Amino acid sequence: MLLVLATVVPWRGLVRVRMLLVRPQLSSAERISLYGSTIAFQWLAAGIIAWRAAARGLTPAALGLSSGRSTLAIVLGVAMAAALTLMQIASLRQLSRLPVEKRGHLYQVAAKLMPQNSSEALVFVALVGTVSLCEELMFRGFAFAAFRQLSGGSAAVAVMASSALFAVGHVYQGRRGVANTFVLGLLFAGARSWSGSLVPPIMAHLAVDLAAGLVGRQAATGGRSASQTRPTILYMVNSV
Repeated sequence: MLLVLATVVPWRGLVRVRMLLVRPQLSSAERISLYGSTIAFQWLAAGIIAWRAAARGLTPAALGLSSGRSTLAIVLGVAMAAALTLMQIASLRQLSRLPVEKRGHLYQVAAKLMPQNSSEALVFVALVGTVSLCEELMFRGFAFAAFRQLSGGSAAVAVMASSALFAVGHVYQGRRGVANTFVLGLLFAGARSWSGSLVPPIMAHLAVDLAAGLVGRQAATGGRSASQTRPTILYMVNSV
């Protein structure tokens, strides 16, 4: 399963995004269809992960699905969600000050994939909820537990390795997207390790993706200034 996450997932995303980028635009129906197919793929992948985790004898606690530190998990999740949402919005506003030609590959992907009307936004919210749950189970649940087991119980190895795997899965976002995703992966995995729960990374993942999709479209296209300010963080939901 780790090999699949390291190869099939990034390959699938890269191929689909390259196909989308050569098209001048996507219709609303095509965008909604893309969201729907991704929701189905995510739940299928999460189901397979859950099956393999059970086969390996990984307990709910090992996967971060149960923890004796629920208060810490919730407080940490709220704090991370608030902080990362503010950073995402600030980054998107910085991005809007750049000329379109200088906004980079990640902006091009976002402009094609982010929702552009209320109907798309509703399906996008379902997508974000799905991805937040399923990807955290895959990377901060199964992958984290597997790497920790393989490294003899090292939380540091589990944090680094699961974050690298998470970043590779977002290779379709380009180098900046992969770097940003790796940093976020470190934060998510660190919170999961500290709290023993998937609640903090799920809450933070949900908040960051909602900000990217629901706020990002307006913020990223709202300005045409020639400022050379660079966005500090921009992360997109794995919507392919």
